[in-house]
Amino acid sequence: MERGLLWLPLLFIFFWLAWQGSREYQKVEAYRVWAEQFDTAKYDIYAVLGQKGKELTWGKPTPKGLIKLETFSLVDVKQIRLLVDEKEVDNESLPEKGRSIELEFIFSPEKSVRVPFTEVPLAAQWGKHLQKELQRVQS
Repeated sequence: MERGLLWLPLLFIFFWLAWQGSREYQKVEAYRVWAEQFDTAKYDIYAVLGQKGKELTWGKPTPKGLIKLETFSLVDVKQIRLLVDEKEVDNESLPEKGRSIELEFIFSPEKSVRVPFTEVPLAAQWGKHLQKELQRVQS
């Protein structure tokens, strides 16, 4: 009897982990189908981002699909900044970690869009790529 009571919490943990894995799989599958329409795309737990030509689309992944999808054009973007813990950083002096990592797309002094990332190197890589695209579009 004692052994049964000892194994019961482990059984609950196993089922909870299986349920969480199933939810994450559903998110990734929804992203995979969505990303097929883009030239480049990224997925992480905070946001999805897709680029097709000059258009960028981003949103939030959920097990039921992607929500809060927004689309904007690089033509309208004035500046792209990498923010780590609300401070702008450059690609030469990247911190290893941060509590909040975002790419900020500035359209005007009053209007901007912030796309969250989980890793600084991934955000920096996307920032470099999109900076090149922005320069190409502006010239």
